[in-house]
Amino acid sequence: MRLLVAGREGQVARALAARFAGHEVMALEPPALDLTDRASIEAAMQAAAPELVVNAAAYTAVDRAEDDAALAFAVNRDGAANLAAAAAARGLPFIHFSTDYVFDGRKGAPYTEADATSPLGVYGRSKEEGERAVLAANPRSAILRTAWVCSPTGGNFVKTMLRLAAERDALRVVADQHGAPTFAADLADAVFAMAPRLLAAAAGDEGFGIFHLSGAPHTTWHGFASEILAQAALRGHRHPPVTPIATSDYPTRATRPADGRLDCTKITRVHGIAPADWRASLARCLDELIGPPSAGLKEGAP
Repeated sequence: MRLLVAGREGQVARALAARFAGHEVMALEPPALDLTDRASIEAAMQAAAPELVVNAAAYTAVDRAEDDAALAFAVNRDGAANLAAAAAARGLPFIHFSTDYVFDGRKGAPYTEADATSPLGVYGRSKEEGERAVLAANPRSAILRTAWVCSPTGGNFVKTMLRLAAERDALRVVADQHGAPTFAADLADAVFAMAPRLLAAAAGDEGFGIFHLSGAPHTTWHGFASEILAQAALRGHRHPPVTPIATSDYPTRATRPADGRLDCTKITRVHGIAPADWRASLARCLDELIGPPSAGLKEGAP
């Protein structure tokens, strides 16, 4: 399989390159592939001659987007549409990543793909408009809405918690925002599983459209932080206490959805992909970042 991935150093792009090892993967980022430059996209398409195009690139600086809306929309809406259109012109399927931030978090239950979107900030609006633009540009598109992405690479919550735990005697983490961690390797597994069907399917096939895919079970940032440090402690890492706080105690430039839980039933039904247990994925991530649990520290060890 020949794959063109927009993004090279990002968490999902790196995970895709690893998962598709043995296939032809060309992962590019600016200036080699600039989503805001159609000529750059055309050149990348010609060089890669892909069978499947995956957009793992995005403007993800949620707070900075509030003051940099033009660039957020240029990448997340217009750039995504440019890449989707280039794939459509060649008759290629397209996979695009989106976010739980397209919702306002006020439903009080996990969101399905049929729920109306209502983003709270610039980042969420740019991704929401990007979804519509992608589907309009290429009817053979599959959009994966996900949340709280982490991996052993790049900047993410797992690595931040490990760093803060090494530096501080106590941590304070928001406990009233609900969602689910999702590890990049699990997203890459999903793309790998979806690819054969998407390559063979025509527009209108149920395999295309919008899908939700995050980890399981649902938790809060505080619950996630607590599990990170508990598992890290089994590997000899410092484990300071983690105090739950309210969102109001940690103000940010952009408003986050308080409850961005995603219902992943559809992708299980259509593509046979079940949400991965993020706790197991976290263990594999920490094995890579720190090393395996120490024999004397394993749970249940005397």
